Amino acid sequence: MADSTPRGKRRWPLYLIGAVLAVAVLVVGGTALYINVIKEDAPEEFALDDQATGTSNGGATAGTAATGSLDGAWRVTSGSEAGYRVEEVLFGQNTTAAGRTSDVAGTVTISGTEVSEANFEVQMATVRSDEDRRDNQFRNRIMNVDTYPVSEFTLTRPIELGSIPAGDEKRTYKATGTLNLRGVSREVTMDLQAQRLDDQIQVVGQIPVTFADFDIPNPSIPGISTEDHGIMEVSLRLARGEAIE
Repeated sequence: MADSTPRGKRRWPLYLIGAVLAVAVLVVGGTALYINVIKEDAPEEFALDDQATGTSNGGATAGTAATGSLDGAWRVTSGSEAGYRVEEVLFGQNTTAAGRTSDVAGTVTISGTEVSEANFEVQMATVRSDEDRRDNQFRNRIMNVDTYPVSEFTLTRPIELGSIPAGDEKRTYKATGTLNLRGVSREVTMDLQAQRLDDQIQVVGQIPVTFADFDIPNPSIPGISTEDHGIMEVSLRLARGEAIE
């Protein structure tokens, strides 16, 4: 029996499927082009300045080796940064999302060979990435910075430094403390590296953060998925003296 359906009507589903496939190719291909060609790479993880070359990661001249006692109060000073790093999948393409801010404050107290107290806080509304839409999500749905404007780390166990490090020596430590994100406090361990430069101390560190532990909504949205965790990272420069109010 002959098919009485007009040829055009028989073929429209094939055209529809072809159109859908074409859109998918454009989305995936366009995303790959955006990530690999147009989008700026996420900033490198924080690292200690390279004293051997005399330059820092940001291009500024690094200090020289320092000696002498570390006793006293040290404050977070200019050149310090904090931020986040999260792996995400954008329409099937892997990429790294990272946000940074220099709006960081805090103090560290050293007694002999021990860090006895430490605290730093970050103004979350000032964190910026390379995407305005991501930043809007971060400030509103994810971190709700109007209600929780500050994130804070407070040392709860002293850090034993061992012998006083020489000015050209890079040391690694672990810092146990309380991290407050989005109004929730949890005990965390931060992996640290530190060194002395001129009359300053430079510290870089990372804290793994599982979103659910801090009641942080998963950043995933349609077309963009993230892991259920990320990293809070800091690069602190400490100068002698109490914190500036």
